[in-house]
Amino acid sequence: MNHSASSQPRFPLTIFTKPWKAALSALGPFVRGLGVDGIELPVRPGFQVEPAEAPQLRRAMGQAVRVLGQSGVQIRSVATDQPTPALIEVCGEIGVPLIRALAPIPHHQNFWEAVEDMQRRWDRLVPSLARHGVALGIQNHCDRYLTNAMHLWFAINRYDPKQVTAVWDPAHNALQGEDLELALDILGTHLGMVSLKNALRRRRPQAHPRHGAWETYWTRGHEGLADWRGIATELRRRGWSGNVCLHAEYSEEHRVDELIADDLTYARAIFADAATTPHVPPAQRPGEPVIVVNHIATPSAAKV
Repeated sequence: MNHSASSQPRFPLTIFTKPWKAALSALGPFVRGLGVDGIELPVRPGFQVEPAEAPQLRRAMGQAVRVLGQSGVQIRSVATDQPTPALIEVCGEIGVPLIRALAPIPHHQNFWEAVEDMQRRWDRLVPSLARHGVALGIQNHCDRYLTNAMHLWFAINRYDPKQVTAVWDPAHNALQGEDLELALDILGTHLGMVSLKNALRRRRPQAHPRHGAWETYWTRGHEGLADWRGIATELRRRGWSGNVCLHAEYSEEHRVDELIADDLTYARAIFADAATTPHVPPAQRPGEPVIVVNHIATPSAAKV
C-alpha cells in the first residue's frame, strides 16, 4: 500500500482566538496573516460573541461569520462554558460542527456524582445535537475536571460520537502524567478534535527552598511535557484526520503573537514530517472498530 504524503489526510490547523479580544474586523486579517485553516471562537462573556438567547445569538454569530469571512476566515468550532440548545441551533444553522466545553468537578461532589450530573445535562442536549448536526466536544483538563483519557471515555462512551465526542488536550494529559499513546488507545473512535498547546511544571521563582511550591508554565510547542512530534506521528499512524486547534496559551502573554507564529511553523513542519508514517491500526478493542477515524464534519464554508 502506498503511504506517500499525498495519500495521507491533511490536518486542518486552527487557532483558539481567546487571547485576542480585538474587533472582528481586525481579528479576521490578523488570523488570515497566520495562514491557518480557521478559528475556534470563544462564545463567552467579554468576547466578540457572548452567550445569549437564540435571536440575539443568531445575529451575533451571523455577523461574526460575515465579518471574518471577508478575510477568508472560517469558524471551525466554538468554545463555551455552558452549552445551550440556542447555541447548538445557531451553530447548526451557520455550519459550525463542534462546540467545545470543559467538564469541571465541583468541590461539593465526588467524581461519580459529578459525572452523573454531566450526563444528565448532556442527555438533555443530545436531541438538539442530533437534529442540528453538531457535536458537543468535551475536553480533558488538569485539576478538578475530567482530567485524563479514561475519565473522558467513561463519561462519554455511552453517546454516539457524532453528538458527544472527546476533545483531547495532550498538554493537560502530560501535566497529569498520562502516557499520550495510551490516551489515544482509550479515546479511540470518540476522538473528535485535538487541542494543542504545551506546558511544564517549574518552581515558583520566589518559592522557599524547602517548600514544594510549583506552578504551571505555558510554553512553546517544542519545549513542554507533551511531545508534539510524537503526537503528530501517532495521529497519522492511527489514520485520524480531524481538526487540530492550537490554543495560543502562553505564560508570557505579551509575546502571544510571536509565539503562536513560531508554534504554527513548528506544527506544520512536524505534521508534514509525519505524513510518511504508515497507517497501522491499533489493536481492536471488543465491540469497537479497528480504525480510528474523524467523525466530525469539516465545513467547506460556514453558512450565513
